[in-house]
Amino acid sequence: MELDVREIPPRERHPRIFALFDALKPGEGFVLVNDHDPKPLYYQFQAERPGQVDWTYLEEGPSVWRVRIGKR
Repeated sequence: MELDVREIPPRERHPRIFALFDALKPGEGFVLVNDHDPKPLYYQFQAERPGQVDWTYLEEGPSVWRVRIGKR
């Protein structure tokens, strides 16, 4: 599954991402597509879902970032 947030208004991005993550079963994941490095999102996951997320960069810019976000 892929979630492309580039066309989603910025204020709606993180709530959408977290809703999708929370719906996952352990071992499942999705690929996040963004127009910038989503590092702030990574830190938010570490703060709000400690120990629950696997984070793997698949593509690192310059115009597109793809990150596999998995649920432990």
